[in-house]
Amino acid sequence: MIFFLLISDETALILIRHGESLWNEKNLFTGCVDVPLTEKGVEEAIEAGKRISNIPVDMIYTSSLIRAQMTAMLAMTQHRRKKVPIFMHNESEQAKQWSQIYSEETMKQSIPVIAAWQLNERMYGELQGLNKQETADKFGKEQVHEWRRSYDTPPPNGESLEMCAERAVAYFKEHIEPQLLSGKHVMIAAHGNSLRSIIMYLDKLTCQEVISLELSTGIPMLYIFKEGKFIRRGSPVGPSEAGVYAYTRV
Repeated sequence: MIFFLLISDETALILIRHGESLWNEKNLFTGCVDVPLTEKGVEEAIEAGKRISNIPVDMIYTSSLIRAQMTAMLAMTQHRRKKVPIFMHNESEQAKQWSQIYSEETMKQSIPVIAAWQLNERMYGELQGLNKQETADKFGKEQVHEWRRSYDTPPPNGESLEMCAERAVAYFKEHIEPQLLSGKHVMIAAHGNSLRSIIMYLDKLTCQEVISLELSTGIPMLYIFKEGKFIRRGSPVGPSEAGVYAYTRV
């Protein structure tokens, strides 16, 4: 078995696309519609948790959509530290106060979770809720492919990948990167397009390169942040299997 032992000047960044959702299963354009995980999606989230069970997590960021939040919570049930994820609320000053934890001991036993709409899936506009195959039959395969896979062409009344990247990457730079710089280990549970956008930034991909990037549901991706640079480690495997995963003794 091969270990990546994190040292003091390195922090871990884990990216997880949510498990299979109800509309993934039905081959529907989902976008910003809030739908839960399927039974398979639940199993994928638990398996993702096993893969990252030895990687430290100090903070969790999710989108505002339930499929991403379910994935994060289910994954953390498998973590060896057994800390409790607690959602923090920043919608108002009152919400911040009500969700604040005053006990030092409780803070040591918990992981703050922050939900942000900026990490949501891109909005598919008039395609949301439509069957993908039926949409291709109606509008033409080439047109639907351009809406889905081009960088800067949005579907009718929806977002392009470029528009999704503007909000997701801006949020990552402003809120998540400073946590990594401060030494925190971070997990992000989000969506195919918001995570593709962030990976585009991390790996310095071009507009053409990101188009061909595919993320499977429930498969975590590990990056090591060191000296201001992101180093991709790939997808970790469970600690009981032969392969590569990160580990700390803490």
